[in-house]
Amino acid sequence: MTNPLLSDWTEDFAMPPFGAIKDADFGPAFDTALETARANISSIAKNPAAPDFANVIDAMELAQDDLDRVAGVFYNLAGADSTPAREALQRELAPKLSAFSSEVTNNKALFARVEAVWEARKGLGAEQLRVLDLYRRMFVRAGAQLEGTEAARLTEVKARLAVLGTSFSQNLLADERAWFMEISEDDLEGLPDFVVASARTAGVEKQVAGPVITLNRSLIVPFLQFSPRRELRQKAYAAWVARGENGNDNDNRAIATETLRLREERANLLGYNTFADFKLEPEMAKTPAAVRDLLMRVWEPAKAKANADAKVLEAMMQADGVNGPLEAWDWRYYSEKRRRAEHDLDEAVLKPYLSLEAMIAACFDCANRLFGLEFRALDAPLYHLDARAWEVTRNGRHVAVFIGDYFARSSKRSGAWCSAMRSQRKLGGDVRPIVVNVCNFAKGDPALLSYDDARTLFHEFGHALHQMLSDVTYGFISGTSVARDFVELPSQLYEHWLEVPEVLEKHARHVETGAPMPADMLERLLAAGTYDQGFATVEFLASALVDLAFHDGPAPSDPMEKQAEVLAEIGLPHAIRMRHATPHFAHVFSGDGYSSGYYSYMWSEVMDADAFAAFEEAGDPFDPQVAAKLEKFILSAGGSQDPEALYTQFRGRMPGVEPLLKGRGLLDEA
Repeated sequence: MTNPLLSDWTEDFAMPPFGAIKDADFGPAFDTALETARANISSIAKNPAAPDFANVIDAMELAQDDLDRVAGVFYNLAGADSTPAREALQRELAPKLSAFSSEVTNNKALFARVEAVWEARKGLGAEQLRVLDLYRRMFVRAGAQLEGTEAARLTEVKARLAVLGTSFSQNLLADERAWFMEISEDDLEGLPDFVVASARTAGVEKQVAGPVITLNRSLIVPFLQFSPRRELRQKAYAAWVARGENGNDNDNRAIATETLRLREERANLLGYNTFADFKLEPEMAKTPAAVRDLLMRVWEPAKAKANADAKVLEAMMQADGVNGPLEAWDWRYYSEKRRRAEHDLDEAVLKPYLSLEAMIAACFDCANRLFGLEFRALDAPLYHLDARAWEVTRNGRHVAVFIGDYFARSSKRSGAWCSAMRSQRKLGGDVRPIVVNVCNFAKGDPALLSYDDARTLFHEFGHALHQMLSDVTYGFISGTSVARDFVELPSQLYEHWLEVPEVLEKHARHVETGAPMPADMLERLLAAGTYDQGFATVEFLASALVDLAFHDGPAPSDPMEKQAEVLAEIGLPHAIRMRHATPHFAHVFSGDGYSSGYYSYMWSEVMDADAFAAFEEAGDPFDPQVAAKLEKFILSAGGSQDPEALYTQFRGRMPGVEPLLKGRGLLDEA
């Protein structure tokens, strides 16, 4: 029988035939696709014709189409809906795909042809020149200029790193899936209805006759915010921060140690002093010193704000008769009480105005007003019953398919992300993208979001717009294929529209009555926009500074010891922990995407604060001229130019750090 992953996809918009795909299809499909890709690469390398852009770069762009198609489906499913079979295949594929990648970049004949095209480079368009430069850089950074034992060793190192990244991710998911805390009916005291409902739903999923607390962020965070039972908060918090560090088969500490050692070796083989030097070279920041300068400029005012807040929260705790210092499992509880007191904001009262359906509508409405996009729900088979799809059009023309997969489940890794099952390109035909947003919101009937959840929804949709509005010829530079410290600009920028009063006035309506959010509540919500930013900024910066320290110098023999040293050196406040401690720091250890690069959220925030100011200066958050420039120079351009050039064309200059400090309410502490 024909493998559905390799046959022509005849569903509407060439969607994957999810209804026909079985786990057993993936292994054979990868084997066939790899064989085809190898044959195509060999033909390009051995082509007797003189090398030119068409027979080298264009040909390479199309050489792995089958492999990209199979991988686009598999890795989306492996992250969003894992099964034992998918996890086993992930482990098998990690060294296989790494080996294939090394075969391509180690192919001396192929690299010689790339070099010949790069040296000639006359008569090429601007986009072709950019793609050519990036292809050559990819080969060089992958070790194409190495010979003999060094080349062989780099291949071994990359293969092992791929295995380690997969193991780290699967261990973390296993720890998150295994732990839950049964609680009694009495333990539900003080919890809002939405937390109670989520705990009961989690109990059903865990097949327990009663409510439970799990390690899913959408359940454990509100539990830590609202539960008056300090001993339960402590127990839950301890489990949350111990993921990957439990001394069981899922312990990630040895993986982190080996990963850092091999990254250092990889960088050294390529002629760099440190992995951070290697990793940051193609990013906007360029150097570890530039990253550290930004982070430390924000650290001091953020720490000052957090320390001041800690004193207030500790006084509140002691007024409750609890002696001793404020602890990490106390912060969210007393911060929530303070928020209610100072801003008269009760999340339990707020959430009915922020239903998932309303916030999806708000995302779509803003995209329509800014970019003319329209969204039509599709009745199409998808990979999970919770996933939903929309056709995205503009002026009647198909733009993309957008898939939203919003609810937490034990088969889904934690966090929220955007990916593309298929990326936009024009080479070989007008290929339109299939874009996926995955979140981990608590399921409910109806599903209600916290304001932070709503912000996450807008954030991931900003990434989706970057994919959907991409308008380039080459898939190599499509959508989010940009510098790591530029990729968060569209996502963080889109969050600003959630704060636009007219957006909330229109969409934040009570889920039962349909009444708009009361004007005074809306005013209080927006006034509290910078509330607890000392805490949020400090926990983020602590993780970013540890990540940088891991990679900017010799690999530590004990990463946990190095982590402790860094936190002591910067003076991390007692009651705040890193947002991601090393054993569950998936951004950094599930692959090297954000290694030396966790700072990039803040680097992008410097730009997003300044970018939204362009709309404010125009006097309209939906100003059509500013929106058109945003699409032209940021959202549609992908990696077609250097990111600094793109931003400067949009804004006329690069920004300073002041808009970020102002946006986080830290300017007074600077």
